[in-house]
Order: sequence, then C-alpha cells, then structure tokens
Amino acid sequence: MEKKEISILNIPFYNTSQAGFVDELYNDVRNGERKFVVTANPEIVMHASTDKDFEAVIRQADYIVPDGIGIVMASQKLGEPLKERVTGYDTMVGLLDKPIRCYFLGAKPEISQMVKVKVNEKYPQSEVCGVHHGYFDALESEKIAQEIMATDPDIIFVALGSPAQEKWIVSQISNFEKGVFIGVGGSFDVLTDNVKRAPKIWIKLRLEWVYRLLSNPSRWRRFFAIPQFMLAIRKESKRLKKGE
Repeated sequence: MEKKEISILNIPFYNTSQAGFVDELYNDVRNGERKFVVTANPEIVMHASTDKDFEAVIRQADYIVPDGIGIVMASQKLGEPLKERVTGYDTMVGLLDKPIRCYFLGAKPEISQMVKVKVNEKYPQSEVCGVHHGYFDALESEKIAQEIMATDPDIIFVALGSPAQEKWIVSQISNFEKGVFIGVGGSFDVLTDNVKRAPKIWIKLRLEWVYRLLSNPSRWRRFFAIPQFMLAIRKESKRLKKGE
C-alpha cells in the first residue's frame, strides 16, 4: 500500500504528484477548507533539524511537499521514494489556472505592484482580490491579516522567504475561517518575469539549484545547506541499514 507520508529527517512529506496536489488544494478551496502548506527544500529541512521551534512551526502544516529535487533524491536513497517534486511555483501557477480568488503577500514593493497586472494577463480566470508587499513589521502584521480577511480570498500566497513566511502563517491562520495558505518563497519574482526560471533541460538533469546559484551568486551561503543535507541523509541511510 502506498504511503501518504514519507519521513525525511523527521519531516513528514506528503507523497503526491504535482498535478494531483493542485487538484487536491482546489478541492479544499471548493469545500471552504482552511489549510497550511509548506513547500520544503533541503534548506528548510536543515533549518528545522537545528531549530526545534521552527520544526514545530512547519509540523503544524496540513501538507509538507518536496520543493527541491534533493528531497526526492533523499527519499530514494532512504528506500521510500516520493512520487515527484512538488514546487511552490508550479503549485501557485497551477492554482492560478483555476477560477479562484487569491491574495498575494510578500516580495519587494515594486514586485508586488506588478503581480496583479501579470496575473490578469496570464491567468484571467483567477481574481486577484489583494496584494501587499513583504516589508512590514510585527505591529503592522495584525492589520494586514485583517485586510486580507476582508477580501475573502480562497488562496493566500505568502512570499516572505523561509522561515518568515511559515511563522507568519502560523501566527495568523487561526483567525481565518477558510483559505489555503501556502509559502512560495521567491515565486513572485518569477511570476512577474523579474527572475528567470531554470531552462527545462537543467530541471530535467536535476541541476536547477546550480542554475540558480550561477544566476545569483550572492545566494551562495544558502547553498551550504545542500551538502549538509546530503551528508545528513547519508548518515541516516547508514543508520537505517544497520537497524535492518
């Protein structure tokens, strides 16, 4: 029997396909559900392994999906393969292909101002009911949440970067009666064509992270998490084999 959740370094990943996950979230929307989605890459998993408070935050999610080929490869090495990578960006655009009401929270002011225009151009079937940039402090947070609630969105895309986006969602979601909250990192930059996504051949070769590093060398410190993650998976694999 196929497992619905597969644990990787103590994080329970939802075992689904990209298309299947979009359909499931859309079904949650139609049923008026309130859901929290974490799109976790190796960096998030490693952060959770050293910060138990953050681990507790992401474990409150209804769905944790593998946003990063490294997660899928790790599941294969550990003997319980996930179906495929399920990214925040692909989930976002898949949902925008549906007739939904959506709110966009995050990114720089100049990027957030472009979001509504781009969504109206590319995804006319969805409705942008509100946008707010990601440059706000704790005092403004409650007011922004109230503004979002007043727009009655089906989906709230939160692009504050991790761990800020997950912490913000957990701090506010209980005040909402419904809505799918999903952390999508830098996806607004890609949506507005300000950042190019890796060519399909790089993605197929599982080298998207290399393309992103070459495209933006200033992010190099963040990529330290990848070799750390790979080492942790190797140790976990050895531990499991000894226990067999």
